[in-house]
Parts: sequence; structure tokens; C-alpha cells
Amino acid sequence: MDMGIKCRTALVCGASQGLGFACAQALAREGVNLVILARRPEPLEQAAAALRSNYNADVRTVACDITTTDGQDAALSTCSEPDIIITNAGGPPPGNFRDFGHDDWLKALNANMLAPLALIRATLDGMSERGFGRIVNITSTAVKAPVAALALSNGARSGLTGVVAGLARQVAQHNVTINNLLPGQFDTSRVTKLIEAQAASHNIPFDEIKKRQLAAIPA
Repeated sequence: MDMGIKCRTALVCGASQGLGFACAQALAREGVNLVILARRPEPLEQAAAALRSNYNADVRTVACDITTTDGQDAALSTCSEPDIIITNAGGPPPGNFRDFGHDDWLKALNANMLAPLALIRATLDGMSERGFGRIVNITSTAVKAPVAALALSNGARSGLTGVVAGLARQVAQHNVTINNLLPGQFDTSRVTKLIEAQAASHNIPFDEIKKRQLAAIPA
């Protein structure tokens, strides 16, 4: 399927593995030029090599912590006028609401709300002026159906959703769209860690919890 985005430029966060890498693959198949970000240089370069080899993609890499201003500056200096942005960050840890302190909340908000908003704020007006922009935020089904053990994620991701819902209505007239993806269970390292936490908390074997979660997936 031709999505009409060939030769556009995309900035993809958390692109060395998991859903971020899957997004980079999908964009590469469409002929999009990529700037991919992740914290760890080695997995990031491996992802870039795979994209170049499998899709003959034009790929640039930026190893950075996108939750920091230095990381955001590094990303935007490499890709100052993206046509497409995929925001994506690992979720905060699960746990009991009573155990989370101020610093835990700040860290969750920085990663899952404030960092995406910083990228959007820096690029949104340029997209509007050029008459094209596609922003996709990878959040979680917890936005729609909050999960008791994911208080940090519930709060931070819902905050992002609220802000961009208003923004999307303001910029749609300029052919700029902002959408959120609310993924459920995928076989990623993040889901594995969540299952491990559940297993330890409830003293239930890992495989048993995984089996239950697989059974709950409709398709």
C-alpha cells in the first residue's frame, strides 16, 4: 500500500527495538528517510544497519536520552524539520501508588509526557507552515482503561493524551495530524518486565501469568 509519504523525513524515538523499531521498519518500507533515536549506541546502530540492509533506507542515528534537553537538542539538530514524528518511550515501573514519591512522578512525566511535548512544540509550527505533518504518540491501553499497578503510566500518558487532543483540533486545518496509538500486549521487553513484576508480586510462575495474558487477547 502506498501511503504517499515516500521521501518524507521521520524522527522515530526508541527505535532500537520493540514497537519503535517496528515503526521504523514500516516507514522504511514506504521509502521514508529516517532519523532514529535510542539511548544505547550499539543496539541503535544494529537497528540502523538492519533498516539499510533490508529496505535500502536512508538512516541517520542519534544516541541520546530524549528525556533531557541535551538529548532533545541533539535529535532536533540532526532533524530540525521532520515531516513525521513517532514519540515512544519505555513505560515507568509498575507498583503500588503509595510507594511512588515525587521523583518517581517527575521521571514518569519527563519520559511519557514532557519529552514528547517538547518535540511537538519544537516542530509543530514548522509542519503547519509547510502544510504537512504526521505525529504519532505510542502510549498504552492504560490511557483508556487504567491498570491498577501502572499508576505512573496511567497518569503521565493520560496527561499527554489530554494535551494533544486539544492541539490536534488546532492544526488539522494545516494538514497536520496528531494521533495516539494505544497498544495492548506485544511480545516486547517491556511486557516481559511487567510479567516478571507480577510473578514476583503474586508468587505465581512467569509462564502461568503469560498464559493468562495470552488467553485474554481477543485475536
